[in-house]
Amino acid sequence: MHQVPLLINGEFVQSASNELIDVINPANQEVLAQVPCTTDSEMDAAIASASETFKTWKDVPITERARIMMKYAALLKEHHDELATIICHELGKTFEDAKGDVWRGIEVVEQAANAPSLMMGETMENVARKIDTYSYMQPLGVCAGITPFNFPAMIPLWMFPLAIVCGNTFILKPSEQDPLTPMRLAELFIEAGAPKGVLQVVHGTKPQVDRLLEDKAVRAISFVGSCAVGAYIYSKGTQNLKRVQACVGAKNHMVIMPDASKSHVVNNLVGASVGAAGQRCMGISVSVFVGQASEWVDEIKAGFENVRPGVWDDKDAAYGPQTSKAAKERILSLIASGKEQGATCLIDGSNYTVEGYEQGNWVGPTLFTDVTKEMDLYKEEIFGPVLACMFVDTLDEAIALINESPYGNGTSLFTSSGAVARKFQHEIEVGQVGINVPIPVPLPFFSFTGWKGSFYGDTHTYGKQGIRFYTETKTITSRWFEDDIASGPNMSINLK
Repeated sequence: MHQVPLLINGEFVQSASNELIDVINPANQEVLAQVPCTTDSEMDAAIASASETFKTWKDVPITERARIMMKYAALLKEHHDELATIICHELGKTFEDAKGDVWRGIEVVEQAANAPSLMMGETMENVARKIDTYSYMQPLGVCAGITPFNFPAMIPLWMFPLAIVCGNTFILKPSEQDPLTPMRLAELFIEAGAPKGVLQVVHGTKPQVDRLLEDKAVRAISFVGSCAVGAYIYSKGTQNLKRVQACVGAKNHMVIMPDASKSHVVNNLVGASVGAAGQRCMGISVSVFVGQASEWVDEIKAGFENVRPGVWDDKDAAYGPQTSKAAKERILSLIASGKEQGATCLIDGSNYTVEGYEQGNWVGPTLFTDVTKEMDLYKEEIFGPVLACMFVDTLDEAIALINESPYGNGTSLFTSSGAVARKFQHEIEVGQVGINVPIPVPLPFFSFTGWKGSFYGDTHTYGKQGIRFYTETKTITSRWFEDDIASGPNMSINLK
């Protein structure tokens, strides 16, 4: 059985750990590899290597660091389909979905190559008489990232390229459920010319995470994952005086006005709710129909009936399996609770199977109406291909419903009215808003800006805020005395 290696001090090494976790193909339960829980001494070695490497890496010119990112982006594009195929096997995504996972990560690496302009400071002459002030952005030191299963290419690439191009070193702890993709990302990063020690990759669960949260050498932690884990990481990390950015849970609503284009609503809503098997933090799990738009539910139902899950190379499959049996069981329990609590299940995907892959973690498209905000189906993040339909009379009611939610990751509005759109985007208490766009994930020159219970921290990930998170600002105020200028043809400075 293949054991996933560690990356420590520029070398891919086999862990001495006896604690191994199976990496399972969720479509057929095949064990693809085993990932080790990094030992204490190996964690020490990774942190020590990152700390030592930082002493020299921080002084490498920013242009040289950026050129590594240019080379890395080129290699990622060259191996794009290979990376997508790895994702398909260890996570179960369809090939098209997996390609999108890789490409959105590549876009962040391209943004990292712009670091020379992104890290420019500020300057002001004559803040007082003959006194100037200017600022520099300098790296923090050792940074770490803890990434989830659902985007094994994109989310690691949200983190370590930006941190490293800013002059930091980085320790990545990817999800133990699908570590093969992050390891291939690391191999290509080394091939791109990354020096030994700038990137370390360790594996494991809570003990390894705690080690990163507690060690004084680690200055900043980036996290994407569940609310419970994110709250723990934010609390423990900040208690240990670290910077923490934690992108966590979501309950994203799409508001549908009666003046919207019905065909666009149906096509976008179906894909946004079941795509990626519902395993994305910006997917739509609640549709809010305003006024006469409630009459469109039959078209939404027909759209759901026309999509199905399947294996990664099935070109007609809309999405793949759930990541694990435990994830499937949690989704099925929420579907059952919706029925028990009085919601109407128009389409039930609880007993879905795929021929030849009966052992896969399949959940079919599931559609509910008559959902109320007291139901578990509404309150809990489902993270599966389940859509809850709700009905209100006015836009104000829709806005109030969304603003009452503890989450604030993403939302969208479909309308043909500019005035309605402006009111919605101004009043809604959500960090990422789409207008006739179902999943408003910003491109990397903006930042990923979840609000409320969807984010713990102060500075968001990637974009300009990502650069700020991985740097410290140093401000210099200087004055030079004219009587120190020596006379003479060379105007040499008198340094006495």
